[in-house]
Amino acid sequence: MIAYRIEVASATEHRFAVTLTVPAPEAQTWLTLPVWIPGSYLVREFGRHLSRLSARQGAREVGLTQVDKTTWVAECSGKTALTLSYEVYAFDPSVRTAYLDDRRGFFNPTSLCLSVMGREQQPHQVEIARLPKGWDVATGMTSTGKLRWQSADYDELIDHPFELGAFWRGEFVANGVPHEFVVAGAWPGFDGERLLADTQKICATQISFWHGRKKPPFGRYVFMLYATEDGYGGLEHRASTALIANRRDLPRQGQPGLNDGYVKLLGLISHEYFHTWNVKRLKPAEFVPYDLSQENYTELLWFFEGFTSYYDDLLLLRSGLIDAPRYLKLVAQTWNGVRSTPGRHVQSVAESSFDAWVKYYRIDENTPNATISYYTKGALVALLLDLRLRQAGQGSLDEVMRGLWARCHGGAVAEVDILAEVDAVGGAALAQEVHAWVHGRGDLPLEPALKAAGVQVGREAAGFSASLGLKLTEGALTGVHVKSVLSGGAAAAAGVSAGDELLAVNGWRVRRLDDAAQWLQAGQEFELTLARQQRLATVKVQRGGDAALTESLTLGLDTSPAVAAKALRQAWLKA
Repeated sequence: MIAYRIEVASATEHRFAVTLTVPAPEAQTWLTLPVWIPGSYLVREFGRHLSRLSARQGAREVGLTQVDKTTWVAECSGKTALTLSYEVYAFDPSVRTAYLDDRRGFFNPTSLCLSVMGREQQPHQVEIARLPKGWDVATGMTSTGKLRWQSADYDELIDHPFELGAFWRGEFVANGVPHEFVVAGAWPGFDGERLLADTQKICATQISFWHGRKKPPFGRYVFMLYATEDGYGGLEHRASTALIANRRDLPRQGQPGLNDGYVKLLGLISHEYFHTWNVKRLKPAEFVPYDLSQENYTELLWFFEGFTSYYDDLLLLRSGLIDAPRYLKLVAQTWNGVRSTPGRHVQSVAESSFDAWVKYYRIDENTPNATISYYTKGALVALLLDLRLRQAGQGSLDEVMRGLWARCHGGAVAEVDILAEVDAVGGAALAQEVHAWVHGRGDLPLEPALKAAGVQVGREAAGFSASLGLKLTEGALTGVHVKSVLSGGAAAAAGVSAGDELLAVNGWRVRRLDDAAQWLQAGQEFELTLARQQRLATVKVQRGGDAALTESLTLGLDTSPAVAAKALRQAWLKA
């Protein structure tokens, strides 16, 4: 069996030590490390943190030749087990790589575990050794003894992250399946019991969504949450997820109710759990199998991330954790985010999916003008499709999702499969519309669909800086700095650029640009004083421009909808 022994070599220097044992090696044994991790579509070059690689067979030193940035060849003699030793620097607190300090450790095997080429289908074993006193381990991998785990193959191995440390741990059962939740870094007074109870509702709702009363395709599930001062994100795995959230967003003992931060955390939990089906089992056909040595391109992230983003908050509503007005507020936030992104007319969500490797994870000042998020616009495609199906009385998106699971046997999915299932539930014309929404660059016809569901669409003026098409960083001590200038906005027309420091409006010093709205008349032209490359300049700004930048939308329940609209809304929102 391929075996890894992973030790905390130096917590203060953030170094793991790894010993890889390969029984009966080939004369030339090839070893490689992935360059990306499934679920996060960016080449991250994990090999850059691997060092001090050496190899032996018994007492004999084995020669190693590096072939490329992440591949080595060991020149072996005979069938004596090959033993490789190396270290991995681990100081990335994200969910995607590895981290180690004197309080906590975390790793994805993609960062630590070299694969033995040609033997990826064999069982793999992991042993954790030399843990600091008081530390424990959490992972979704199958345990075979104290601090030992085993996977069926390398693909399963890298789909199980490990959490190390003195963390909080709790358990619950959802639809007969045991679930574990571990939290590292929480403040004293954190309400773990409430987190367990709320997560249990999410999990039970989702298992029932996919399988009714049947068992899900896993026998145990683990949530691993790292609570930090400032962070947010998650990465899905087949029987676990790694999460990061702000400490202040965790529930507190003696503080009932739902604040926006905790709702955001519950939405993240819901999102990553839904991925257990929609991207870990159902997945783009281009990902079967994964090629971890290079980019794997697909145009379907609008479905796997976008439709998951639609269901994450909707299933909070169905779980009883939020009410319909709060849910509609979350939908409005997503819709306004898309409307305020000029890149929605430059890039389709299919193109956005394909370009994820070079654009989504490499945000710069021009990103809003050149791209659209397959998460947010994909979620709106799902919303519109669900409403149109329900309005026509031809089922719902729920039936499409479950039908796709059956059609593709919980496996590889192509766009033709998605459209075929839409056709089966809603007809060929609607399937053609979905294709147009996904590959087109126009705005989605959401407003009539929402009104038909008894939802009021209101409009209100955007904030002053937003109405100018500006994204800013502001602070009393640091001043007002431009992050992005949106195409079609008044600031772009005036010649404001990313990197400018905004100093004054009509001669008045500003620490927050929105303060200027207090002395300017609506639509009034004004002079904006700025600093660029240490030189002062004044530009004239004429307010106006793209309507999507000057107004934001609000959604609410129509208090007296038509009978058909009320019935549609009750089926959709249960409200």
